[in-house]
Amino acid sequence: MRNYIIATTIAALTFTGCANMTETQQDTAKGAGIGAAGGAVLGAVAGKGKGAAIGAAVGAGVGALAGNVWSKRMQEQKQQMEQATAGTGVAVSQTADNRLKLEIPSDISFATNSADIQPNFRPILDKFAASLANNPSTNVTIVGHTDSSGSDAINDPLSLRRATSTRDYLTARGVNANRFTVAGRGSHEPVAPNDTAANRAKNRRVEIFVAEPAPATQQK
Repeated sequence: MRNYIIATTIAALTFTGCANMTETQQDTAKGAGIGAAGGAVLGAVAGKGKGAAIGAAVGAGVGALAGNVWSKRMQEQKQQMEQATAGTGVAVSQTADNRLKLEIPSDISFATNSADIQPNFRPILDKFAASLANNPSTNVTIVGHTDSSGSDAINDPLSLRRATSTRDYLTARGVNANRFTVAGRGSHEPVAPNDTAANRAKNRRVEIFVAEPAPATQQK
């Protein structure tokens, strides 16, 4: 029990020590902490408490490695897209579940009541396609949104057509269609109240999420 407490305390300290780290270092440390905690539990169960410290050490090493590999690849792609979209109004961020998110506003992506990609959206998608080609293991989810003008009967299929148009543009530039999932959310997930023209424009958007799957568990 004592070793288990020590091991889980180490894992906790790993998380609290992240404040002054870079983003990559933080993800590495978090991976180590998760691995340490998981290893401690497994070690305690398997070794009746005696294996907790060993399990924590092994788990920390594996967790740190996995976290670093994930973070490095995704961070590189995030930096590529930040450079590609600088000054365009596209927001590039990392989500809480370690997905890369591109949020493309309506003044760049699509005209009102249209699913045709606007000319100034194409260079962004061209660079994004090149980024995906350099990261072939990632999966992409494209979600279209509208404002609340009009009925669901209009908005729901329109938002899906916008997501589909974005996917089709990327596949036409060599990205494998099997990597994509598309969805249309209509006006059901606004990011601002639909009370002004400016806010409605914020809600008319396309969101692109990129995720690198966790390594599959090897079968014994």
